[in-house]
Amino acid sequence: MANNQQDNILNNRYRLDAQHGSGGMSVIYKATDLALGRLVAIKILRPSLTSDPTFLARFRQEARNVANLQHPNIVTVHDVGQDGNTYYIVMELIDGEDLKKRIRTEAPLPIDKVLDYAIKICAGIGYAHRAGLVHADVKPQNVLLVENNVKVTDFGIAQALAATDPNERKKVVWGSPHYFSPEQAQGRNPTPASDVYSIGIVLFEMLTGRLPFMGTDQQELAWAHIRQTPPHVTEIAPAVPEQLERIVQKVLAKEPAQRYRMADQLGRILINYRDQGLGKTNNQNNPVVVSSPPTLQSAQAKPVQKSPYASPDSPEYTASNAASTPETTAPPTLVKNPMPETTAPNSYTSPNPPNIRESGYYTPVDPPQMDVATLVLAFVAFLAVVGMIILWMLVFQAYY
Repeated sequence: MANNQQDNILNNRYRLDAQHGSGGMSVIYKATDLALGRLVAIKILRPSLTSDPTFLARFRQEARNVANLQHPNIVTVHDVGQDGNTYYIVMELIDGEDLKKRIRTEAPLPIDKVLDYAIKICAGIGYAHRAGLVHADVKPQNVLLVENNVKVTDFGIAQALAATDPNERKKVVWGSPHYFSPEQAQGRNPTPASDVYSIGIVLFEMLTGRLPFMGTDQQELAWAHIRQTPPHVTEIAPAVPEQLERIVQKVLAKEPAQRYRMADQLGRILINYRDQGLGKTNNQNNPVVVSSPPTLQSAQAKPVQKSPYASPDSPEYTASNAASTPETTAPPTLVKNPMPETTAPNSYTSPNPPNIRESGYYTPVDPPQMDVATLVLAFVAFLAVVGMIILWMLVFQAYY
């Protein structure tokens, strides 16, 4: 930094006022932007990370990409910089608690609250997925609650670290082993499906108040993610609806191809589940108040403009709902190398679409009923056919 008298000021612009939090990869400060006169949050990388030139180059690129993400469910990045050996990110300051604290004090959370949080998490992360970014460190500590909104933070650092040499990764604590996907635990690069798995862990924790896998160290936790079958949500919280449990079980599948491949897909499943009023608890003595399930006709006629996923880039978007859906902002075009094992943003199509009947949101449809006029016409046609057969037989006998 500049000198001893100003050791709490970065680049003569950002004054560090107080420590706001910390993690394995960074320390967060509440700060003042002296140039613009506004409060901001500054995340300073730990020195153990900044000694790797490969990581620093990838970190700068990821930070620039994240700065292009403008979404109500993503913490805005204002700036990224360096002051001597200090590397930092400047973000909007969120005056609220993180989801982990809410889970510790209130879990298991009500079903409607779980769905609200999860849908907004999927909206933010899904927007990043369409822009070609993977979060790679989804956990409740990176989900900030502010008033009636949810904002996801800490994009880029874990993804940048995941691209460095595996031997270097072992020297630092990267990510959170409790929320790792199996492929991350095996040292493979994270994909959008990896974020979906981590969202599933967060869902499990909100519904039950505990994590699905426990271990004494990182290696034991990694082995659990790779090999152990997660417990059923209803084994811990019997009041959770079975349909919602099936969704959680699907996103916790060991193989990425067996999950929803992007957060957008999971978000749409949860919206559909919520809108059909299926959030009733198994314990009828303590039900969650929800609306009654709509009929299939009313569900189809329901306006879709409230969904954060209804955009021309969404696979489910059709011309039939384009007129009733407000125009949404397309994901930003980012300058970065395409991620392995993923396709171009906005053209992603899952090779393994969800099984509707197994997901708990399938609505059976009664077979169509024939009216009286149809029955009469069918009977007349039948008599005509019989008459033709009899006439043909008489002609045949007369001829021979």
